[in-house]
Amino acid sequence: MIKRYYLEKINKNLKPNKVLVIYGPRQSGKTTLVNEFLKTFKGKVFLGSGEDAVLKDVLESNDFNKITSMFSGYDLIVIDEAQKAENIGQALKIIVDQIKGIKIIATGSSSFDLANKIGEPLVGRKITINLFPIAALELADNYGKIEVEQKLEDLLVYGSYPEIITAKNYEQKKKYLIQIRNSYLYKDILELENIRNSKKINDLLRLIAFQVGSEVSLQELGNSLNMSKNTVEKYLDLLEKSFVLVNVRGFSRNLRKEVSKMSKYYFYDNGIRNAVIQNFNSLDLRNDIGQLWENYLFMERLKRNEYRNVSNNIYFWRTYNQKEIDLIEERDGKLFGYEFKYNNKKVKPPKDWIETYDNASFEVVNRENYLDFIM
Repeated sequence: MIKRYYLEKINKNLKPNKVLVIYGPRQSGKTTLVNEFLKTFKGKVFLGSGEDAVLKDVLESNDFNKITSMFSGYDLIVIDEAQKAENIGQALKIIVDQIKGIKIIATGSSSFDLANKIGEPLVGRKITINLFPIAALELADNYGKIEVEQKLEDLLVYGSYPEIITAKNYEQKKKYLIQIRNSYLYKDILELENIRNSKKINDLLRLIAFQVGSEVSLQELGNSLNMSKNTVEKYLDLLEKSFVLVNVRGFSRNLRKEVSKMSKYYFYDNGIRNAVIQNFNSLDLRNDIGQLWENYLFMERLKRNEYRNVSNNIYFWRTYNQKEIDLIEERDGKLFGYEFKYNNKKVKPPKDWIETYDNASFEVVNRENYLDFIM
């Protein structure tokens, strides 16, 4: 059992007459996290799922008496897969407004759907946390930093879903990732957007997988897939909101030659990226180590900043004459530039970057210093 970073922080975020919303990809450990927390919770708990027909009927009724009578007398209400219930936000609003002192946890794997259903009704009534696949800082907390270093190749190739970390062998890892790809990866999109065929989405993801770390042209993607630019944009937005991809925009402020309208995409998990392209080869047999390294460092930094409550804006930076920096973090009025290199090759900061932004720094993240960067 891997102790998750949020486990001891749920109590801190769980407030009377508020809803604690836990978002995250399917199979990332939301249910396990909540169940571990419940072992230590002292009070009467209602535990249900948005997929339960009886519970859905109550939550979707919009009937004050029906809803309050079902949940009165509990100290904590937990609703897993909350997005499955229509108008879940309105039902939760009734509960927090009508039952004094009640605490609620709602989990969801589909941020775009759950956010739409709970956003407006729960304004001022919810606290949100995002749960990722296992973070390097969680592995370090459980087993020490040496565990991350020793498992680095596995993390780059197979990713860090909980089941992957605890799998006994590589065949189990491959089988599980393929299962996620086939059964869970597009499930929310197919169900909620009434898209009947995932082939186009899978083809789009394959193209994105081969362009990790590079700017993406929606028009070129559309031409390759025989899809309109607007359809490509819609699918990418859905993949982002269902925790498959992360979108990063270009940074531009002072130079006309800075690229700002393009996007980069990263996968939430390296293992999912490799499952999409069906390549689980070891690093010595691959020609995409740089992409795996960049995706891994970007996501681990994202996890680290989320879990450590580091607030910042993220971008990449590139000029039309091909000067670039992989990741820009903007925080406290300063700019921090990071270039990702798997080897320990020295890289000089781009002259335009240093000369244009007085408050900017530049650092190369490589095998020697990456642990400090992601923890």
